[in-house]
Amino acid sequence: MELRLLSETDTTKELSFKEVMKLEARNVNLYYGEKHALKNISMGIEANTVTAFIGPSGCGKSTFLRCFNRMNDLIDHVRITGDILIDGRNVYKSKIDVDEHRKKIGMVFQKPNPFPKSIYENVVYGLKINGVRDKHILDETVERSLKQAALWEEVKDDLKKSALSLSGGQQQRLCIARAMAVEPSVILMDEPASALDPISTSKIEDLIYELKSKYTIVIVTHNMQQAARISDKTAFFYLGELIEYNQTVTMFTNPHKEQTQNYITGRFG
Repeated sequence: MELRLLSETDTTKELSFKEVMKLEARNVNLYYGEKHALKNISMGIEANTVTAFIGPSGCGKSTFLRCFNRMNDLIDHVRITGDILIDGRNVYKSKIDVDEHRKKIGMVFQKPNPFPKSIYENVVYGLKINGVRDKHILDETVERSLKQAALWEEVKDDLKKSALSLSGGQQQRLCIARAMAVEPSVILMDEPASALDPISTSKIEDLIYELKSKYTIVIVTHNMQQAARISDKTAFFYLGELIEYNQTVTMFTNPHKEQTQNYITGRFG
């Protein structure tokens, strides 16, 4: 996936990623101090797919999601063993620039978190902090990103308007546009629709389905119907363990593990 607009300087070249990435975890363990939060997690995630993580609260799914962009580094007393590989490169053992790495792995959080700036400035924020100042590049990026986020038609005449004046669903799509503006290869979403109304949730789900042609997407959700609607594969976590990981249709119609069956049918969790 080549970002041709951002090729004028060495700084902006670092934002150009040529292909969508695949993810892999091998025997990943994570500890919060003495607490063993993730236990021997191994799985592979193919490029250009949507993968859903499901499971009860506190099961480790969000913690595992944050391993891929090293956001757990920001938490005190965290220790990780095992391998997290992105396109075959171990992101914990290789000598990598973590800030540059996070540009490749976009993140969308549970609650919309637009900056107290205009819609336009929210979208171009990542480009500007990386030295991009060309107005033509910024303008084109705003239009492209907002179109990808299915928000352009709603805000194109109000780009100077505060992002905080948008509805919750619009704010979340703006945050997705902001993540896409720097052309990541992977987008991680931590319950992106849990705080939204049904109509906004439907728009986010439609957007996720469309975006997988350009990105690898991993979503944490408590909504099993949502996982069934939008994901290609689903992983069920329980008490820090990966219980089952399979094609979504198989997980919801013929799960192989009794724990998965019990969770999906509402017997616990």
